[in-house]
Amino acid sequence: MDYFLTYSVYVLIISVLMGLSTWKLFKIMGYNPLFAFVPFYNYYIVLKETGHSKWWAILSYLPIIGPIMMTVFHLFLMSHFGKSSFVQKLLTIILPFIYMASVNYSKDPEVQKEELYLTNEEHLEKKKDTFVGSITFAVVFATVIHIFVTQPFGIPTGSMERTLMVGDFLFVNKWSYGYRMPMRPVAIPFLQGTIMDTGEKGNPKDDPKSYVEGVKLPYLRLLQLKKPKKNDIVVFNYPQDSVHTAIDRKDPYVKRCVAVAGDVLEFRAGKLSINGKPEQILGDQQMQHKYIATTGSQLDIPALYRTYGFLPVQEVQTQNGFLYDFQGLTDKTAKEIRELPQIIELKEHIWEKDTPGVSYKVNAARDAYTKNIDTTQSIFPINKGWNQDWYGPLRIPKKGDVVTLNQETLPEYQWIISEYEHHHLENKNGKIFIDGKEATQYTIQQDYYMMIGDNRDASLDARFFGFVPEENIVGSPMFTWLSVEGLFADNSSTYQPAGKTIRWDRMFKATNTGELHKTSYWWVAVLILGLFFGWDYIMKLFKKKEEDI
Repeated sequence: MDYFLTYSVYVLIISVLMGLSTWKLFKIMGYNPLFAFVPFYNYYIVLKETGHSKWWAILSYLPIIGPIMMTVFHLFLMSHFGKSSFVQKLLTIILPFIYMASVNYSKDPEVQKEELYLTNEEHLEKKKDTFVGSITFAVVFATVIHIFVTQPFGIPTGSMERTLMVGDFLFVNKWSYGYRMPMRPVAIPFLQGTIMDTGEKGNPKDDPKSYVEGVKLPYLRLLQLKKPKKNDIVVFNYPQDSVHTAIDRKDPYVKRCVAVAGDVLEFRAGKLSINGKPEQILGDQQMQHKYIATTGSQLDIPALYRTYGFLPVQEVQTQNGFLYDFQGLTDKTAKEIRELPQIIELKEHIWEKDTPGVSYKVNAARDAYTKNIDTTQSIFPINKGWNQDWYGPLRIPKKGDVVTLNQETLPEYQWIISEYEHHHLENKNGKIFIDGKEATQYTIQQDYYMMIGDNRDASLDARFFGFVPEENIVGSPMFTWLSVEGLFADNSSTYQPAGKTIRWDRMFKATNTGELHKTSYWWVAVLILGLFFGWDYIMKLFKKKEEDI
């Protein structure tokens, strides 16, 4: 209800501005001036009087799409009153209600009369308007699909190898777990969080945003017929993104949901168990591990890459040979590499128990890896002393859980209380305060999940950033519509493949079935294209019929 109440206020404000700036123009067009204040109907009249498709009025107040359509309708209206120069169009776009008001309250605004016979220049202008209308329709159609149906995402890292590969581009179903309504209704379509990256020297928080932060709506999810379950591949907004406060504008991540609200998760020597039982391995899920190889001579990494595909590796020369850090080998791949003549030793890397998360760096003088505390990737929660392979047991919070708050448990729940459930949290003088009141307990207000990559030793996942709130969940991948090897640089690997190659065998294949042999979805691509061009053709016929009448 909070969402619709806030949305109604937003619509009311825009409608009042529209009415105050155009009521006189509506009167001149032969309508009751009060109609200028009526949401949707005001733009219906504008489209009717300017000779455009009237059904577009439905889009006028929708989140994200609405501001675009309103701008188009304002341009139609101003052109109808003869305000069609470049400067007048620019003013209509950047100062819509102010410029329209200046026209509205001018002495004698008049409707631009249509001539029976058009000059060549006027014919060209009309063709230009038709072309612009077609482009506008294409943008609006794509925006509607992008916002309300499915959204494309790319896979830039190897955390889900070899289920999802680096260079895969996915279509994500936004209705999988109920549709999450947009929270920033005024935004540039197709951009996630920022318009551009100012580079490494700049502060990411200063990058120009693709949305208006001040216009916001609360969280609301419609038609939630199911929730994420164990083994689902899920797309979600990164919970601890410090650049964007808007939940739906935080960076998108994709991982496997390994535990849901109420489950108890634990890693022992790299082996995952849920509620005391070993995890279920699906048909398309190839478990991978980190291996350290010692060799007497250099390996042919490009040849290995061609044989095994994704193969992130760090190569370091030592006094006695080479050390290789393979971040993601399956048991089968590890067995075959171990048989190479150059290999002296290939050993799976398991973190030592009761050792906090650390990184390894090569000490070439000692032909060995030495431990270095990695402060950039702290294991969650920070006070447990866990690592990637010895983690938990940890219970995933569930809506309605009443948890104990003290100095020991606070690191586990502080992000939930302060960031995800939006309370004012203070920890002072050994006491915990929530919204100004001392608290020893807290009731969880939404479900949480643990999202972890299939490539366990090369994945920045929930072991680092903690629980994923339900409100951050976007949906689930439907299929891979494009897959390009070598498209993204892999900072985890010394070797980078030369050139870019399309993986035709992965295109339009389902991604979230758990099955080894994937279903092809070529028909979906044909259907989407058919809907687009078919609808455009029908609308043109409908418009031509109206003109003939």
